Amino acid sequence: METWPGNAYPLGATYDGSGTNFALYSEAAERVELCLFDETGAEQRIELRDVDAFIWHCYLPDVLPGQRYGFRVHGTYDPVEGQRANPNKLLLDPYAKATCGSYDWGQSLFSYDFGDPDSRNDEDSAAQSMLGVVVNPFFEWAGDRHPRTPYSQSVIYEAHVKGLTQLNEEIPEAQRGTYAGLAHPATIDHLHRLGVTAIELMPVHQFIQDSTLLDRGLRNYWGYNTIGYFAPHGSYSATGDTGQQVQEFKSMVRTLHEAGIEVILDVVYNHTAEGNHLGPTLSFKGIDNEAYYRLEQDDKRYYTDYTGTGNTLNVQHPHVLQLIMDSLRYWVTEMHVDGFRFDLASALARGLYDVDRLSTFFELVQQDPVVSQVKLIAEPWDVGPGGYQVGNFPPQWTEWNGKYRDTVRDFWRGEPSTLGEFASRITGSSDLYEHSGRRPVASVNFVTAHDGFTLRDLVSYNEKHNEANGEDGNDGESHNRSWNSGAEGDTDDPDVLRLRARQQRNFLATLLLSQGVPMLSHGDELGRTQHGNNNGYAQDNELSWVHWDAADEPLIEFTSALIRLRSEHPVFRRSRFLDGHPVRRGEDEPLSDVMWLSPSGEEMQPEDWDADLARTIGVFYNGHGIRERDSRGRAVVDVNFLLCFNADADDVDFTLPPAEYAEQWEVVIDTAGERADAIPRLPGSVQTLAARSLMVLRAYEGPEAEPDLSVSASLAALSGAAVEDADAEEQP
Repeated sequence: METWPGNAYPLGATYDGSGTNFALYSEAAERVELCLFDETGAEQRIELRDVDAFIWHCYLPDVLPGQRYGFRVHGTYDPVEGQRANPNKLLLDPYAKATCGSYDWGQSLFSYDFGDPDSRNDEDSAAQSMLGVVVNPFFEWAGDRHPRTPYSQSVIYEAHVKGLTQLNEEIPEAQRGTYAGLAHPATIDHLHRLGVTAIELMPVHQFIQDSTLLDRGLRNYWGYNTIGYFAPHGSYSATGDTGQQVQEFKSMVRTLHEAGIEVILDVVYNHTAEGNHLGPTLSFKGIDNEAYYRLEQDDKRYYTDYTGTGNTLNVQHPHVLQLIMDSLRYWVTEMHVDGFRFDLASALARGLYDVDRLSTFFELVQQDPVVSQVKLIAEPWDVGPGGYQVGNFPPQWTEWNGKYRDTVRDFWRGEPSTLGEFASRITGSSDLYEHSGRRPVASVNFVTAHDGFTLRDLVSYNEKHNEANGEDGNDGESHNRSWNSGAEGDTDDPDVLRLRARQQRNFLATLLLSQGVPMLSHGDELGRTQHGNNNGYAQDNELSWVHWDAADEPLIEFTSALIRLRSEHPVFRRSRFLDGHPVRRGEDEPLSDVMWLSPSGEEMQPEDWDADLARTIGVFYNGHGIRERDSRGRAVVDVNFLLCFNADADDVDFTLPPAEYAEQWEVVIDTAGERADAIPRLPGSVQTLAARSLMVLRAYEGPEAEPDLSVSASLAALSGAAVEDADAEEQP
C-alpha cells in the first residue's frame, strides 16, 4: 500500500476526502505499527516511520471511510516501572471516531497469565478486540444551530438512550433503544409535552461490557466504562457499528435542535475501562501506560484510584489534557452537542493528591473559545479523600447540588431541624455559590438521578432491594433518605398509595419551583419503578427501562403544568439571589423580595428556625423584586407568590399574610388535591395545609390580569385527579 509521511496533527484517523491521515501519541514506543483489517479479519501491518514530538504518523491515500484499524506498540514491558508495551496486544486508537466489534473476553486481552500477575502473556489479541473505524466527517447540518437556552430558562431531563426508548411501542422496533429512537417524533412529543429544554444523555462515548458482569448474566447498562472518547457507542445505533453511528448521532442532534431541545452529554474523563493492574490491555495501557494513568510512585505496577473503578486518568500529563480537550471540542464542533456533565469531576481537579480549584484542567476550559461557551456541569465529588467539593468549582461551572437532594429528601420525610437548610436550598443555595460570584443557576437541583431510587421508589421503600445485582446487597447506597409511606414496596393499601402519590407531587413541585436549574430523571414523571433497586448499573433489562404502557398520566400532566408555571413566572427562575432587600411598588409600602413566614403568618424569628419539631414554613416571593430585564431592556415584573410547605404528619392551620402582600390569594397548587380551586382567599384568613403537602398561592388581581389561568386551573384539577387515581390499584 502506498504510504506518505502524513502529519502529526490532528491525532487519530482523519479522512480528508482523498485519503486518511493516521497519528498516535506514544512516548513509550520504540516502534509503532498501524494495522488495517478487511471484513474477513485479515490484517495488514504498516510501520509508522515518521515521528514528531513522540507522535507517530503516516498518510494513506488509498484508505477510505469504513476502513477498520488498530495499533501495535513495541517497547519496554516492565510493569514495576509502569511500562506495559506489548506488540502482541492490538490497541484501540484513543482518537477513534467510530468502532466496530466488541471484546471477546479471554486470556489474549491480558498481558499476564491468569493466576500469575507477574508473568507476561504474548497471545495475540486481534481476533478478540474492538477495532477503530475511519469515518466520513461530512454531514449536511442544514443550518443547524445550538439552541443556547439560558440556564435560568433550562429544565434538564436526564435520560438513557436505550432505557428511554426500548419499550416505547410508538417507535418502530428497529429504532427502539437507539439514537434514531431518541429522535423519533414519539420521543420528542413527550419531551415537548413536559416542556423540558435539554436532554442530558447518560454516557454515549464508546464503552465496553465488563467480563465480571457477563459471567453473571448481566450487562453494563449505565455506560460508565469508557474506552473511546470520540466514538458514539455502537450498540445504540440502528444502523449498526459500521461507522454509520456517527451520522445517526448527528441526525439525532439535528432533529432535537429543530425541536428546540439541547443535547448534553454525561462524560467520563476520570477513568477508563482498562481497570487496575489486573485489568486488560485494550488501548491506553499498551500505548503509554505511565502517561495516561496515575500510578503509585513506590510501585508503578499499581494504579492510584480516586474513582472506585481501578484507575484514574493522569490529568497532570499534557497529552492527557490534550485528549480531553480535543474530545470536548470534537463533540461541540463536529457533533454539535450543547454541553457536558462531568462524572466524578473532582478527579479532574486533583493535583498530586488534593482537589485544586485552580487546576490546569479548569484553566484550559476557561480559556478555550469553544468549550467555555457550552454548558459545563460538574458532579462535584469523587471517592478519594477530600473529594466532596459541592460549591467549590470555578465560577464558569454549574454543579449537581447533592446537598439540595439530601435536604429536600430529609424535609419531606419529616426529619427534624431541617427548615434552615431547606430554605437555603430551595432559594438557590447562596451559601454554596454566591461567594465565588456565581448565581442561583450554578445549582443544578435534583431529587433523583440514575444513581439511586427512582422518585416512585423513593416514597415506596425504606431499604434498597438489589438482589438482582448478585452482590449480596453490598452494592448501592444504604442511606437513601427515603420513606416508604407506611409499607415497604408493593401494596394495595389505598391510604399508603394516596400518600405516595402526594409525596411524589411534593417532590416534583419543590424541585420545579426552586431557584436554580431543575433536573428530572427520566421516567419519574411516569411513575417509573425499579422495585427498590437503587443501583441499576447492570440491569440492561425491563427492570431499568421505562414502561410507557404503565405511565401515570395524571402525574405526567401535573409535571407538565408545573414546568409551564415555572416558564411563565420568572419569580421561580431568578438569575440573581434573593437578599431580602425592600422593593417598592408604586405608592405602596416596600416589601422585601423574599419573606419567610411561620404558620402564624408572621415573619420567622430565630427561635422558629431552630425548633426541632418545626416542619412547616411559608416563603413569600415578591414578583416586583426580580431586578432583571427582558430582551428588549424592559424591567421584568411578576405577581406575588406564597409557597407553604408542610412536612408534618398532621394538618396545620396557616394564616395568610396581610393585605400589603396581596389583596386576595388564589390557590394554584395543592399537592393534597383537596382544596385547589380558583376561589380567592382573603388576607389574614386561615388556610388549612393538609399533612405532608405543599400549597402554592398567587396574588389574585382579577381574571383580566391573569393571562395564564389555564395553568392554574390545570394544576388545581390535576392535583385532585392524581388523588382520585391513587385509589386505584398500584400499576405494575
